[in-house]
Amino acid sequence: MPNHHRLIIMGSGPAGSTAAIYAARAELNPVVLEGLQAGGQLTITTEVENYPGFANGISGPELVETMKLQAERFGAIYRPDEAVQVDLAQRPFYIQTHESEYTCEALIIATGASARWLGLASEKKFMGHGVSACATCDGFFFREKEIVVVGGGDTAMEEATFLTKFATKVTIVHRRGELRASRIMQEKAMSNPRIHFALHKIPEEIIGEEYPLRVTGVKLRDVRDNTTSVLSVDGVFMGIGHEPNSKLFQGQLDMEPTGYIITQSKSTATNVKGVFAAGDVQDHRYRQAITAAGSGCMAALEAEKFLEG
Repeated sequence: MPNHHRLIIMGSGPAGSTAAIYAARAELNPVVLEGLQAGGQLTITTEVENYPGFANGISGPELVETMKLQAERFGAIYRPDEAVQVDLAQRPFYIQTHESEYTCEALIIATGASARWLGLASEKKFMGHGVSACATCDGFFFREKEIVVVGGGDTAMEEATFLTKFATKVTIVHRRGELRASRIMQEKAMSNPRIHFALHKIPEEIIGEEYPLRVTGVKLRDVRDNTTSVLSVDGVFMGIGHEPNSKLFQGQLDMEPTGYIITQSKSTATNVKGVFAAGDVQDHRYRQAITAAGSGCMAALEAEKFLEG
C-alpha cells in the first residue's frame, strides 16, 4: 500500500524547505521529496549575499542545508527521492517515485525551474565561478569587469541591461543577425553605451584558469564562415531563459504556455483544491531565493487551512 501522509512537499529548495518549516511547526508532519537536485538551483550558487540574516553572505549549499536542518528540527521528513508520476484526479492524491508510492491529502509543488544552458563541458566546469544564469543573483560580483550575455530575446536584454549597473562592458552574443527581443527592449539595450553586440556568433568554449577557478574568456565561432575568435571577459551569463519543472503536472493543472503553474491571485492555490504551488515553478518574474521562501510560507499556511477544513 502507498505511504499515506497529510501533506507532501515536492522540492527542497527555499520554497520547499520554508514550506516544510511552517508545516512541521503546525504539526502537519510533512514529507519532503527532495527531487533530482536536492536543494534546487542554490546548490550551484557559490555565494549568496542578498538573503536577509547573513551579513557576511552564505554559500548556496550551506543556506539550503541550514533550511533543511531547521525543518527537520520541527519534525519534517526529507526523502532523497524524485516523483516520476502524479495523479491529482484521485483523492487522496497519488505520487509514484523511483523508490516508493505515496498518497496525501494536500500537496505543495515546489519543484522550481531550471535555467537553459548551452551544454558545453566548460560551461559546467565554471558554473558558479564566472558562469551564471541569474544576473540579479550574481551581478554584484562583477563590478568593474567585462562580461558576456548569451541570447537574443527579452531575457538576454533584461539581464544585459541590469548587469551594466556593475560591469564596465557587457557583450551580447547571439547566433543570428537579428535579435528576437521586443523592439522596446532592443532599443533600450542598443542605447546603453556599456552594451555591445557580437551577432552571428555562438560560444564554443568558455576559457579560464584552474587556480583559482575563474573565467578569463569565451571562444566564439562565426556561423557565417566558421572562423573563431576569443573574447576576453571575466564572466558569462546565460540569457536563454528558464524552464519550469512542471512536466509531471501537464494536463492536470492550469499552466501558462511556457509551463509555469498558474496560481490564484495573491495565493499559491492552483485550480485543484488541496494542491498549492510555490517558488520558481509558478514565478517567472522574480526567481529569487527570498521570494521563493515567501511563497513557500504562504503555501504551508494555505495547506494548513485547507487540511483544517
